[in-house]
Amino acid sequence: EAVVSTQSTGASYQSLGPIKEHIYKEKHVGGVTLKDVESHLWVKEFAAFLKKSGKLPIPKWTDIVKTATFKELPPKDNDWYYVRSAALLRRVYLRQGVGCGALRKIYGGRINRGSAPSHHKPASASVIRHCLKGLEEMKLIAKHPDGGRMITSAGRRDADRIASQVMSSSIVE
Repeated sequence: EAVVSTQSTGASYQSLGPIKEHIYKEKHVGGVTLKDVESHLWVKEFAAFLKKSGKLPIPKWTDIVKTATFKELPPKDNDWYYVRSAALLRRVYLRQGVGCGALRKIYGGRINRGSAPSHHKPASASVIRHCLKGLEEMKLIAKHPDGGRMITSAGRRDADRIASQVMSSSIVE
């Protein structure tokens, strides 16, 4: 059994099993939020939630499209659209009012220009826009009054619920 003490409060937390220090978080008064869990674990779980719900409309072109102009091949994962939608929801959760242009920069990358120096290229706006529209249809995000997108109360509730499931499954393994 592992006992972890917090220096700021002097309190101790005793778990049922061994605890990894990088996963341990103090118990929050308002519960676990998206910011408290590791991003890749949350995105994977939320993508599974989106797939299981069956409410996210998937375009027909997802099996042949590239996610950016600098990519050579389409994604290998068949569920990449769910993963990208979950990652976009996380970005909107963390930064309200973010738009398609800013998300293109975030998901962009380096283009190989041969012997010439590489440059940054933005990601596909069509893929990002379709993911955001699908999340809007599910009522998880909405248009921000000042432009961009913002998360709705239902979206925040679902995101935090998945975060608490990820936190509980990662603490006691």
